[in-house]
Amino acid sequence: MLTIQEIKEMIPHRSPFLLIDRIEELEPGKRAVGRKCVSFEEPYFAGHFPQEPVMPGVLMIEALAQVGAVVCLSLPEHKGKTAYFGGIDKARFRNKVVPGDVLRLEVELIKSKGPMGVALGKAVDAFHPEKVYAQAELTFMIG
Repeated sequence: MLTIQEIKEMIPHRSPFLLIDRIEELEPGKRAVGRKCVSFEEPYFAGHFPQEPVMPGVLMIEALAQVGAVVCLSLPEHKGKTAYFGGIDKARFRNKVVPGDVLRLEVELIKSKGPMGVALGKAVDAFHPEKVYAQAELTFMIG
């Protein structure tokens, strides 16, 4: 398991844009499972939407990408580098994420060649994994 401090040593994201709280499982260069506890205090809830707070889908994808960055940057040859988005394909949003939800962010690297790769990501309810919030195919570049 990686703590928030260990995550911050690997990826450059900081509050309010660091969207993962911890890494629960990690196989460097292969897969990881992260966790995000969604709080009513998240800054985006002030405007999305004040009467019915809903986590923006694009931020769910970003949270998956941050877990994917940990997968890639945990390899010794990528230490100190940054993972950048190269593309987002097949994104689907299945359920709303609201304050109090806990996301289990599952990311698996399925293709890698040099500094580029593709990962599959899925955000599910941490306590009811059959409830899928979002999923996508994420292309990245290491630089």
